[in-house]
Amino acid sequence: MALTEFELIMLEDGEVALQRSGSDQPLVRISFSKEVLEYLEGKHLDVAKSMMDAGIQTVFDINEERAPVNAEGEEKRHTVH
Repeated sequence: MALTEFELIMLEDGEVALQRSGSDQPLVRISFSKEVLEYLEGKHLDVAKSMMDAGIQTVFDINEERAPVNAEGEEKRHTVH
């Protein structure tokens, strides 16, 4: 199964975005207010990365909850291509 790689980028308007490597279409954007940017003193990329990591982990958790269970009580795994 191919592994999708993602990258965190800074957009021209100052937003931080998550996109697939090799793509130019952001999947998620994070925008910080001027006040927050001043408060974080240049650490907003670290905060954005933590936010993205938490979001990705939540998506994995949701997918685990949705996994069908077979008659023996074991989860069925489906490979989606």
